[in-house]
Amino acid sequence: MYLMVPLLKYIIWSLSGLGIIFIVYFFIGFANQSRNMTWGVNFSVKQTDFLKLDSRETYSAILNDLGAKNIKISVYWDLIEKEKGVYDFSELDWQVAEAKKHKANVILSIGMKVPRWPECHLPIWARDISKSEQQAEILNMLKEVVLRYKDSPALTMWQVENEAFFKFGACPWTDEEFLKKEIAFVKLNDPNHKIIVTDSGELSFWIKASQMGGDIVGVTTYKKVWQQQAHLYVSYPLSPVFYNRRAEIVKNIFNKKVIGVELQAEPWCANSIMNSSLEEQKKTMNLNQFKENIEFAKDTGIDTFYFWGTEWWYYMKTVYDDSSIWDEAKKIF
Repeated sequence: MYLMVPLLKYIIWSLSGLGIIFIVYFFIGFANQSRNMTWGVNFSVKQTDFLKLDSRETYSAILNDLGAKNIKISVYWDLIEKEKGVYDFSELDWQVAEAKKHKANVILSIGMKVPRWPECHLPIWARDISKSEQQAEILNMLKEVVLRYKDSPALTMWQVENEAFFKFGACPWTDEEFLKKEIAFVKLNDPNHKIIVTDSGELSFWIKASQMGGDIVGVTTYKKVWQQQAHLYVSYPLSPVFYNRRAEIVKNIFNKKVIGVELQAEPWCANSIMNSSLEEQKKTMNLNQFKENIEFAKDTGIDTFYFWGTEWWYYMKTVYDDSSIWDEAKKIF
C-alpha cells in the first residue's frame, strides 16, 4: 500500500502532463496561411430540385457567372439507375461536358452514400435486397460510372462514398471492409486518378480515413449548426490549428494530403432551408459568417477547400434578390 500511493501520484501526474501536451499541440498556436489557395464548389442536382431551382440554369451560372473552376459533383445511384441494369447518364454527361467546355476540373462523388440527405441514395429496387446483393449492385454501378468518365479530360479525382464512418443519414449499414473493396475496385478500373476518402472534420482525427487505401483525405468544416439533441444552435469551438495539426499527422504518418471537401457556406437550420425564415437561416449563415469561414479555412494551412452551399447562394440571388454571398464568392473565383 505504501508503494501504491507514489505510483498512483506518478500516473496521475503523467496523465495530466500528456493532457496538457495534447491541448497545447492541438488547440494552441497558429498555422501558416496557405498563399496559393484552391477554391472549389459542391454541386447537387437533388439540392437544386429541393430549392425549386432549374438544375442546368444553376450549374451554368456556377461555371459562367460565378467562374468556379473546380467542382465536386454528387452522383446519385437512385437517379442514374432507376431500374436495375438500366442507366441514364444524360444529366451527368451534360454536367461533365459543360465542365470540359469551361476548362473546369471535376471530382465525381460516387457510391451508395454521397452528399445530401438522406445521404444513402439507394434506388427503390435495391432497398429490400440483402446486404451482399446491395454491395454487388454497388460495384456494378461503380464500374459503369468509372468506365464512362475515366477518360474525360475534365475528371481530376474520384470521391468514393461520403463520410462512410460517420453515422449520419438514412443508411442501411456501414462496412469498412467493403469501403476498402470499393476503393480497390475503382483503382483497378481507373489507375490514373486519385481517390478521396472523406471524414468528419469536427468529430474525428482522420486516422481511419487515412487507412482505407485512398490517396487523399477529405474533411468537412462546419462552424455554426443546429444541434438536434440539444435543440439549439451551436458554434464549434475548434481553432484552425486543430485542423492543421491533424493534417500534419496524416501527412507525416500516412503520406497523404488533406483537403476541405465541405466548407460551410449555407445555413444549417432546425427545419431545413425551405421551412425556415430568412431570419432563421441567417443565424448560421450570412455574409459576415461567410467571410469568417473563408478566413478560418485560410488559417488552417490547408490549401484546398470546396464550398458547401453554392445552390443556396443562387437561390438567394434569384428568389430573394440577395446576391451578397454570390458576389463575394465571385471575388475568390
